[in-house]
Amino acid sequence: MVTDLPTLSDQQIVSLRPQRNPVDPLKPYAFMVEEECSASGELTKVATVFLTSSECALHCTMCDLWKNTLEQPVEPEAIGKQIRWALNELEIDLAAPGRQGISAIKLYNSGNFFDNRAVPRSDWPEIAELVAGFESVIVENHPRLCKQNCLEFKSLLAGRLEIAMGLETVHPQVLQWLNKQMSLEDFQEATHRLISHDINVRAFVLLRPPFLTEQEGVHWATKTMEYAFECGVECCSLVPVRGGNGVLDQLQKRGDFTPPNLKSMESALVAGLGMKRGRVFMDLWDVQRFVTCHRCSSDRQNRILQMNQTQTVIQGDDCGDCG
Repeated sequence: MVTDLPTLSDQQIVSLRPQRNPVDPLKPYAFMVEEECSASGELTKVATVFLTSSECALHCTMCDLWKNTLEQPVEPEAIGKQIRWALNELEIDLAAPGRQGISAIKLYNSGNFFDNRAVPRSDWPEIAELVAGFESVIVENHPRLCKQNCLEFKSLLAGRLEIAMGLETVHPQVLQWLNKQMSLEDFQEATHRLISHDINVRAFVLLRPPFLTEQEGVHWATKTMEYAFECGVECCSLVPVRGGNGVLDQLQKRGDFTPPNLKSMESALVAGLGMKRGRVFMDLWDVQRFVTCHRCSSDRQNRILQMNQTQTVIQGDDCGDCG
């Protein structure tokens, strides 16, 4: 049972980090077109652009997004150039992306879209012009930074705005240990505020953060999704916690952290979809890191992918090796 956990200062968290990755301030560090089931149940294409942005001012203990960020503020007009470059590389027609079946665009900047150091406010009009052909625009932001600025950016968009926020976990001790610098009430208030202004909300939910067993990881991810849907969130994105950021590597050596396995990833997704309260996705990026049983891994990955795409529960046979 998790009780009091030792807290780490920002300085301690940063001191344990490995090196950043080299990035170009005028190009996104990654981009792709992915398939995602829409709120209406249709499998649609989404353009996802991982912007090279300024590092988030918050130093969450589980975060590794800082690896692809800048140590200084983003220069004016750089974000627009990054978006234009990515869409050109993806061969997306700026005038009519919907004709290529691409209905939405995610602009993820490894932190907070409404942090002026990360996305200069002066760039908003150009960004809005570049994404005008998309039905919806999805950005990420911290709950405590969802203020009037979100409404002002929304007013510039031709499509619908959706904001993804990290709820992470409702486990009281673990949430505090994450150094997220927010409470559950902060998340609830931000969600209510955004929804009241016709802005959709999706929540990032961690699967098996440190100090939890495999079973506890699924249990608390399920409770966190329940809380998110009660707040009014339309979509939950489950994120299996990965090592590699320094702090988690130290905890893994001590036995206080183990990444979840594929079985837990499947179980958490089934639990979320079974609520039938909104969309639920399991993040499959670098999924091979979570393979512990090679007998059933391929089948589990295929089922998770199908459930992501159809938003329906698919039951599989028990594995003779891992259950």
